[in-house]
Amino acid sequence: MGLFEEEAGKMQPGVNAPLAARMRPRTVDDFVGQGHFFSEGKLLRRILAADRLSSVIFYGPPGTGKTALATVIAGVTDAAFESLNAAACGVKEVREAIERARLRLSQGGKRTVLFVDELHRFNTAQQDVLLPDVENGTVILVGATTHNPFFSVNAPLISRSQVFEFRPLSEQDIKAIIRRALADEERGLGSHHAEITEEALDFLAKVSEGDARRALNAVEVGVLSAQAGEAGGVVYDLETAQESIQKKAILYDASEGEHYDTASAFIKSMRGSDPDAAIYWLGKMLEAGEDPRFIARRIVICAAEDVGNADPQALVVANAALQVSEFVGLPECQIPLAQAVTYIATAPKSNAAYAAIAEARKDIQEGRTMSVPDNLRVGSYSGAKRLGHGQDYKYAHSYEGHFVEQDYVPCDKEYYNPTNNGYEAIIRKRLEAWRKRKREWQGDNK
Repeated sequence: MGLFEEEAGKMQPGVNAPLAARMRPRTVDDFVGQGHFFSEGKLLRRILAADRLSSVIFYGPPGTGKTALATVIAGVTDAAFESLNAAACGVKEVREAIERARLRLSQGGKRTVLFVDELHRFNTAQQDVLLPDVENGTVILVGATTHNPFFSVNAPLISRSQVFEFRPLSEQDIKAIIRRALADEERGLGSHHAEITEEALDFLAKVSEGDARRALNAVEVGVLSAQAGEAGGVVYDLETAQESIQKKAILYDASEGEHYDTASAFIKSMRGSDPDAAIYWLGKMLEAGEDPRFIARRIVICAAEDVGNADPQALVVANAALQVSEFVGLPECQIPLAQAVTYIATAPKSNAAYAAIAEARKDIQEGRTMSVPDNLRVGSYSGAKRLGHGQDYKYAHSYEGHFVEQDYVPCDKEYYNPTNNGYEAIIRKRLEAWRKRKREWQGDNK
């Protein structure tokens, strides 16, 4: 057996391996899912057909076909194939694999596909070892990771690789994979003559949430533990499916892309006035073990940035939720957090205050920094009068309506522009009246 056959064979599990591993596809046509880049005529399919594979990174949730597609590549490429698991090897093993690749290239001109599963587990030093040989083409890297590579993989390595994002499989894809496993007598469960009901099939396709490995594990557990019927076959019904499925481990890493993506969806749902979506993302973060203080801080920021003065009470509610969360902790703090989330999501919205400070800081960064006018400077210390500081200042409370026409900054730019939403409509009306009086006063004093 040649080196290619040996290494490719490592990708084909033995008879005692789990069903999900045994049922990995062997050919391009066997592969199910990821049609956005692997259906007929799509980029990666064309690359493999032309045997022009360059370094790639497969990124996506568990059970969506990353290792399965690497298995397909092992079977169809003309290059030698080597496989490493980043969780079980170090720099030594990486260097040895690269040295073998160099030897093949120097002796026969044959390139090597190096498959690295769980690529995100390689530290910076291990990834740096790969970089020169990926760049010069000694190895063709096929990396697989559940973590967003733009957070977990070195930027130079990403720049030399194409990133393909794997999406959760559709329910139809999951059903097709289950049926194939039940029918396959060589690698699957065909010898058990199991018959799955439509209710059980629908249930598994839905509850597996696009994870083929999870669905196949449930099928294997149910079939192998079931009592054969009088006809010698196994009936895999809805009750069996419900007993066989395990609670899904939520893909969520507090320092990686899923963390930031979920927080982003959470904030955007509150901003978009969708309390149902906001509560869902809150629930996902809590189920995944997110620090409730992180969640509460996001709520406070959203209250100020996206609700603002359209409902000033939103910030009060958000801050109260933050303080209560610190005081009571989990699981009880989910209640005030949920209250604050639904309040903010259903409150009238305005980002006028946020836009005002952003514009003011931009002017300060890009333009001239203005000095404080003399009348607004401190006038209570010795010598202030000689400098003219504090003179001609008008105390607003001494005037009718507690307002007096006066210049507070040496420019006429208006930064804060209240909306007509919620309480801010009242602010807008009041501010328009004040600004009108001030413009008239400025006109009289020109």
